[in-house]
Amino acid sequence: MKSVLITGANRGIGLGHARSYAERGAKVYATARDPASADELNALAGAHSDLRVLAYDAADPNAADALKAEIMDAPLDLLFANAGVIGGDRQHFDNLDPEDLVETFRINALGPLLLARAFAKNVARSDKRVMAFQTSLMGSLEDNGSGGYYAYRASKAALNMFVRSLSRDLARDRIIAVTLHPGWVRTRMGGGGAKLTIEDCVAAQQRLLDRATLKESGRFFNYDGKELPW
Repeated sequence: MKSVLITGANRGIGLGHARSYAERGAKVYATARDPASADELNALAGAHSDLRVLAYDAADPNAADALKAEIMDAPLDLLFANAGVIGGDRQHFDNLDPEDLVETFRINALGPLLLARAFAKNVARSDKRVMAFQTSLMGSLEDNGSGGYYAYRASKAALNMFVRSLSRDLARDRIIAVTLHPGWVRTRMGGGGAKLTIEDCVAAQQRLLDRATLKESGRFFNYDGKELPW
């Protein structure tokens, strides 16, 4: 990958991807909601001249176009929509919060869709032409055996459907669009008891994206390349 855009790059998996791609020599556009407080990301930018830190808030429907105005027409080998939230505590049947449902959907599903719309031409101008979307196995209808987490599950299921449609609509430009489950990773969201390190997740996801072809477009993959059920 020569040029990548990664959202939610101020911590966790997003920061791991930004670091790895920078070390691989790619030009990296890395976003955070508040760049001024993204200390680790700014330190990484200080060590890599081709890493640029930019503002982006997935909850803001105008954020994708504002980010596009910063990057302009630069080709992007990879657009990685990584930013997301698990949602609030009121996600179970007896205590649902309608506002939280809407906000989680806005960040996890609508945000990535608007990002893809804003940067489709940038991706089409590149050599690799890949769009990746960080989703979750919790968005799988087939895998849901425990219920609950209405906001998070529904938002990730919506994201999966959006990407399935994107893979069809952008096939004319030979753009590869895939959804990725990162596994259970030791991040602030995943917790200290998670099985995977950030480094393991990042390395495996990047191997998958490096070899992705149009045959993989519109499919749902585990971090290790195994295809997952919708």
